[in-house]
Amino acid sequence: MRLLNRLNQYQRLWQPSAGETQHVTVSELAERCFCSERHLRTLLRQAQQAGWLKWEAQSGRGKRGRLQFLVTPESLRTAMMEQALEKGQQLNVLELAQLAPGELRAMLQPFMGGQWQNDTPTLRIPYYRPLEPLHSGFLPGRAEQHLAGQIFSGLTRFDRDSQYPCGDLAHHWEVSADGLRWDFYIRSTLHWHNGDTVDTAQLHERLERLLTLPALSKLFISVARIEITHPQCLTFLLHRPDYWLAHRLASYCSGLAHPDLPLIGTGSFRLTLFTPELVRLESHDHYHLNHPLLKAIEFWITPQLFAQDLGTSCRHPVQIAIGKPEELATLSQVSSGISLGFCYLTIKKGSRLNVQQARRLVHIIHHTSLLKTLPVDENLITPSQGLLPGWTIPQWQVVDETPLPKKLTLAYHLPVELHTMAEQLRHYLATLGCELTLIFHNAKNWDDCPALAQADLMMGDRLIGEAPEYTLEQWLRCDQIWPHVLDAPAFSHLQATLDALQIQPNEKDRRTALQQVFANLMDDATLTPLFNYHYRISAPPGVNGVRLTPRGWFEFSEAWLPPPSP
Repeated sequence: MRLLNRLNQYQRLWQPSAGETQHVTVSELAERCFCSERHLRTLLRQAQQAGWLKWEAQSGRGKRGRLQFLVTPESLRTAMMEQALEKGQQLNVLELAQLAPGELRAMLQPFMGGQWQNDTPTLRIPYYRPLEPLHSGFLPGRAEQHLAGQIFSGLTRFDRDSQYPCGDLAHHWEVSADGLRWDFYIRSTLHWHNGDTVDTAQLHERLERLLTLPALSKLFISVARIEITHPQCLTFLLHRPDYWLAHRLASYCSGLAHPDLPLIGTGSFRLTLFTPELVRLESHDHYHLNHPLLKAIEFWITPQLFAQDLGTSCRHPVQIAIGKPEELATLSQVSSGISLGFCYLTIKKGSRLNVQQARRLVHIIHHTSLLKTLPVDENLITPSQGLLPGWTIPQWQVVDETPLPKKLTLAYHLPVELHTMAEQLRHYLATLGCELTLIFHNAKNWDDCPALAQADLMMGDRLIGEAPEYTLEQWLRCDQIWPHVLDAPAFSHLQATLDALQIQPNEKDRRTALQQVFANLMDDATLTPLFNYHYRISAPPGVNGVRLTPRGWFEFSEAWLPPPSP
């Protein structure tokens, strides 16, 4: 704040003459700067010593001195920002950059992307919204989920190529013949981000706490208890076989934090700063797997740089540079793809809505121009062809003649594209004599949403990271939408089906059985996907190793910067 105050005072001195030499009294300058004459003389002396201006006082009270400016406020601001960065004072940089969006973009441009700062390779990413606090368990945002995966390690992780679980904090594991005992062998060289050695008892304590979280207790419902059977072994004892267990432990929601320090983990990056304006990660020197090639990654929270109507859309591409729209051609798109995650519609059937009516609603969505004419940015979404590749949307006999109810209620949450979808659907159904009431839940999930109980239709967003089939099984187990979509007998039957599915040791068999579960949900029009997103990452020249992840981010530990030219 002190730097910003000094800059503001200098601007107050400068502005009346736009930098031309002034003949002015100390009293006039003090009034301009809202300070005493004594303090004003101190300001002038300090500014002159810094080489910003030259002040020639005249003897005698009320005499006009000569004030000559040697630097512009803009160049002074830039120099202050550079000095603050060299000292690692990123918050001071953002404080100094309190400008109109156009000016701010120009001011921050040189500092974004890949930079070597004090011989440290650093990647700076402008981001369009503040990040929500990180904590154990499920997180609603795509960026937060990705960050959690960088900071916290689990007993297992997903192999980036095969998408199968492999060792992480545990280097290997063994499963008993009956599937009821799982022994995870813990690495002996683990360290927390604060440098302390990891004790198996700490991992045990954190796992026990995770299992008390309501959503995770559903996920690990088959776990009877966890024991330390050796200083380097954690044993899971189950009351029902669960061959998804290694997958469950590899999910970001099962990342393990220090039992006493909830933001300290063992992942490839440690969190060194988390504020509404700036988030900074630094590589973990004692990481137990391949070390990151970057030393630091910073999120600069600068929503004023982005379109004001973006809201909290998950569409925003991860763009590792900024510039005016006409300058974006200087960036190169290094990775892109269609999201596995999707926005979806669920339909509650009962006295107000039967299967045939639900099927007609699904038919309207996929066989009219509704999805293709949504007024959203070009190349943002693509209508879904299935839940996952190969899990296609069913086709039924003609359902156009099925009359719809006179009134229906739709509840939906973020992203903002669902605002548009809800309005389009409301207008279309009105032409068919069906009045659709819209209830918006301003969140990224269904937590604390009272409207679920009264809604006939529900629209939301299903993020999918690694192991997409497993992620959908986790969705059915843990998301609180399903007890509202299905009646009590149907929901109990679904959970019993998932219990029967998880006891199959062969993963291919589990995936096939799970596909049938979702085929049934789609066939009776309980669930249908709406659209997928186009994920894109653009990077400036010199940022290498950027690879799109299933969540639409990039693997921080693989990105790298070449050293600057001598």
